[in-house]
Amino acid sequence: MEEKKIVGVRFKSVGKVYYFSTHVPLKKLDAVIVETARGLELGEVVTDMKELSEFNLDMELKPIIRIATKEDLEKEKVNEVNALDALAVCKKVVKKHKLDMNLIHCEYTHDASKVIFMYTSEERVDFRELLKELASIFRCRIELRQIGPRDKAKLVGGLGTCGLPLCCSSFLGEFDGVSINMAKNQMLAINIEKISGACGRLMCCLKYEDEAYSEAKKHFPKIGSRVIYNDHTYKVLGINILNKQIKIEDNGNILFVDLSEIKQVKPKQ
Repeated sequence: MEEKKIVGVRFKSVGKVYYFSTHVPLKKLDAVIVETARGLELGEVVTDMKELSEFNLDMELKPIIRIATKEDLEKEKVNEVNALDALAVCKKVVKKHKLDMNLIHCEYTHDASKVIFMYTSEERVDFRELLKELASIFRCRIELRQIGPRDKAKLVGGLGTCGLPLCCSSFLGEFDGVSINMAKNQMLAINIEKISGACGRLMCCLKYEDEAYSEAKKHFPKIGSRVIYNDHTYKVLGINILNKQIKIEDNGNILFVDLSEIKQVKPKQ
């Protein structure tokens, strides 16, 4: 029996990659039908096939059900149109019940056995009556999923402060953790408005250069330490990693010098 292979599948153009097993030869960009926790879904192969034995997995992967047919692709287009109609209907029902929730997105599973509505809300919403009415309208399983501001930005899209499309909606498959320390590490002014993205959270791009800055700072003296320049001892007031310069001071005399021109004073034992 032919050994199983493993392949990565993505369900959105910019989304998380999930892995499935397969006996069928597949290549990148192939459309496939798989079963997920939500039901049957259509996805796209985004990785090359690899031997399953190469991975030490502690759980069995779900298999690829089949390569998507022409009928599958046409059904998916119908689902997308129906999802837009369902979103409009759901907004009317939400308004009728006077619920404090902002509907963002709607999608059907491939077999249309389930419809998922994604929404944001500042408070917990009691949508029991809403669920009953939606179930009677659509005659299928209903899922109401509350999402956070970062997921909303990913779904809605937009432009960042740099003028380019949002990273999360254009190429980021998953969100990485971002902390205020990353901004401090890059010597940025801690102005929350300027270092926050369209979602109101810290910009994802703060992480991109954090590792490079951390590595570069190892070659610089610490702020507040003493260094020797032209046989005089100075105090370090600041550093400029990009220009490889250091701001030093002695008795009110402030200088900007290249990193290569100073010697670091070894701390006393």
